[in-house]
Amino acid sequence: MKRSANTRGNLLTAVVANHKGKIFDLPGFAAVGMAQESFIPLAVEKTQNMPSGSELMFLPDRSPILYNQNKGCFETLCKNPYRPEEKLYPVAVFNSPGYISSFISAFRENRGAKILPLFSYGAVGWYRGKFRSSVIIVDREKRQDIRLMKQKKILAGVNQNRKQMPSNRLRAHLEKCALTYRCPAGKNFFLGRYEAPLPTSRQCNARCLGCISLQKNNDIPCSQDRIDFTPTPEEIAEVALAHINRVKNSVASFGQGCEGEPLLAANVIEPAIRIIRSVTHRGTINLNTNGSRPEILKNLFDAGLDSIRISMNSVRANCYLAYFRPQSYGFRDVLTSITVALERGKFVSINYLNCPGFTDTRKEVDALVKFIEQYPINMIQWRNLNFDPVRYWKIMNRVKIHGQPVGMESLLNKIRILFPKLKYGYFNPPKEKF
Repeated sequence: MKRSANTRGNLLTAVVANHKGKIFDLPGFAAVGMAQESFIPLAVEKTQNMPSGSELMFLPDRSPILYNQNKGCFETLCKNPYRPEEKLYPVAVFNSPGYISSFISAFRENRGAKILPLFSYGAVGWYRGKFRSSVIIVDREKRQDIRLMKQKKILAGVNQNRKQMPSNRLRAHLEKCALTYRCPAGKNFFLGRYEAPLPTSRQCNARCLGCISLQKNNDIPCSQDRIDFTPTPEEIAEVALAHINRVKNSVASFGQGCEGEPLLAANVIEPAIRIIRSVTHRGTINLNTNGSRPEILKNLFDAGLDSIRISMNSVRANCYLAYFRPQSYGFRDVLTSITVALERGKFVSINYLNCPGFTDTRKEVDALVKFIEQYPINMIQWRNLNFDPVRYWKIMNRVKIHGQPVGMESLLNKIRILFPKLKYGYFNPPKEKF
């Protein structure tokens, strides 16, 4: 276990949980963040008050790693030192959109531990009556701030759209997203705000480890069902135009968590885009994609697609393949899609799925720098990887050597300095902000 020499400053008190899930602080012990085998006590100066909308979770089958302030060392605690009969469990935070974790909540797996559900597991502690997260803010827009998503207004939007599009199956699907799964993107459509989702594809040509709509691993539950029909071009265009016509600087996006890869549904997406663009040039039409079919992407650009966001966990081929597990394409196809978009003058974002202890390692940082030099993308959307971090590190370590972590904050600062025109964010921007 590698410890940090920097334990100065005001440290956060550790928070832990008992077997009933009750969360409490543990005096005399400081909260600890980890990045693989690197551990650091959490200091007030390197944390923020836990963002509104974040959720605390206790982690079963695991024991917390804490910093004993009296002994000046790290300890793995299986039981409460003040109540020896009480087992202890780690506590992590699933941070709100717009914030990325700089460290993972420190823990050790117990024997027989099952894989964690598909969340990110940020480090968290307690200081002067408040929880504090080890986070870095990357986007201040309140696009998915749940405090601004009043249920009464969502229901009013649902009723309005039912009257406007009574037989539209895509509209009905988005109702389920907003009301059953409480999807912020679905809610925004009915609230008439920002970005509207346009889920379309039933199929996918990747088998991502962290797929939230289809899992072959029975130990990982899906958080939502994948769309089970293919909307017609007319249904897609009707939903998109309803949003564009009522929202200033609107975005309408294909490629959502409740669908597969949208490039596999180009036979309906391309004519839908043409219908939209035959009516209006307002609004931004965006595609969230794995970039697997560059030849199809060209046709979508010709139809009127404005921007793309390509998901990547790494710009090194072996690490990318280990996470996305493509079925009918290769890493070279992804790079070709980026090239095609840049040559067409389209706005290109990378949906960069990051995990401290991997993303911020020296080899990964160097590879990212070289990638941006070769492919001058417009934006990085920094996103927390929603996957069991320990299992993820093990998978990545099997395919490549990474070096020591330099820290997520150092990574972001370095990229910002080297590429000052590169946009940082979390959400797909409208073309008015390109």
